[in-house]
Amino acid sequence: MNQATQTPRTYPPPAAPEPFWPAQLTVLTAIALQLLLPARLTIGPVWLIPGLEGALLIGMFFATPRELEGEHPVRRRVALGLTAFVSAANIFSLGALTHYLLHHSTPNARELIVAGVLIWLTNFLIFALWYWEMDRGGPGKRAAGHDGPPDFLFPQMADDQIEPREWRPKFIDYTYVSLTNAAAFSPTDTMPLTPMAKSIMGIQSLVSLVTIGLIVSRAINIL
Repeated sequence: MNQATQTPRTYPPPAAPEPFWPAQLTVLTAIALQLLLPARLTIGPVWLIPGLEGALLIGMFFATPRELEGEHPVRRRVALGLTAFVSAANIFSLGALTHYLLHHSTPNARELIVAGVLIWLTNFLIFALWYWEMDRGGPGKRAAGHDGPPDFLFPQMADDQIEPREWRPKFIDYTYVSLTNAAAFSPTDTMPLTPMAKSIMGIQSLVSLVTIGLIVSRAINIL
């Protein structure tokens, strides 16, 4: 057959636009959880840190399109900064709760259990954001098809019969990775490939282990 008459082969797009609302909802939920923490476990007034986080979130809301179709370097830097800010506030709350547990009497076991659960949930949510923003250079690069080297090996990437080769993880995939890592203290079906991914997953596992092992179990013993 003459090459001039051949129908050119078409390929699916390298990626699809990534909606930004799941990340915004995750940050908003993390802020709400922080507002529920006892005042003794926060930096300054209860509303101070969540208020600053909320201001950053509002700024991102107006500066970011509904769907990410390409790279937005400024948005990504602000998003990483906001994620780091929430992470630091949550780790501070965990440290304060651990200090309070070890150096003070704890007659109110219910408050201890609730605080531990809130810290664990925030840890789970915020690290989903870390993974989403970090993998392959971020959601903007993935949506544009300009992926960097993968930071995580998902099962779908190991077998073309599961998903096509152009498959890209979405926010729900990173949320599941965060949930299983926080619950099992180690990777389950998705493996970290880069030193950065291993470091961040290790930090999340450590925070989750301290929260569950030291605080929640101690509270149950008090009951």
